[in-house]
Amino acid sequence: MTGVLAVAGGTASGKSTLAEALSLQCPESIALIHLDDYYVPAHDPLKGVWTVSADGHAVLDWNHPGSIDETAVTRAIDAALLRPGVLLVVVEGLFALSLPSVVRRAAWRVYVDTPDDIRLARKILRKIEAQRQDPRLSLRNYLQTGRDRHAAHVAPSRSAADLVVDGTASEAEMLAAVMPLIGPALTPLPAAPSRARGVRGATRTPGIPVFAL
Repeated sequence: MTGVLAVAGGTASGKSTLAEALSLQCPESIALIHLDDYYVPAHDPLKGVWTVSADGHAVLDWNHPGSIDETAVTRAIDAALLRPGVLLVVVEGLFALSLPSVVRRAAWRVYVDTPDDIRLARKILRKIEAQRQDPRLSLRNYLQTGRDRHAAHVAPSRSAADLVVDGTASEAEMLAAVMPLIGPALTPLPAAPSRARGVRGATRTPGIPVFAL
């Protein structure tokens, strides 16, 4: 039976790195859903939660769960659960342990815990490298809303996790920490014995797929 793994954590905690590493180990059996793909349209001021950025512009509040289209997320998870060959659906994002529709469907819950200063440094570097954004804007946004939003909507979900993973660990170490939790979901079932007369069916010992850790 297909199961759902929810992976949450703060911005730049390493949750996407972990989720993508998991999906790459067994791409035919694992479906990956990024909550970042399910924000309401940023051009529609009547949807989501809005705030004013540090540069004075009205913007969608990316750090608030009310800005996620939860109906679309639900449909995506349910569709992935019905996909042939999929044994595990990994849902990752800031609010993977905050959105009721995700939490209800999650058989396993992981929180990637990373110190705030490291997360902030990672985010600023990412903004500079990917968007050439002035780091002063990132810092002002963090102080204005980002820090409080994390404390209100993300950090409390840590208590709902079955497993807390160190986001400063290597990718291999994070994978090794999670595999004992979800490994049984990826274990192939034993082959059914043959019913042919005089032929004894061979059985296959269940085993966790080989993961390159």
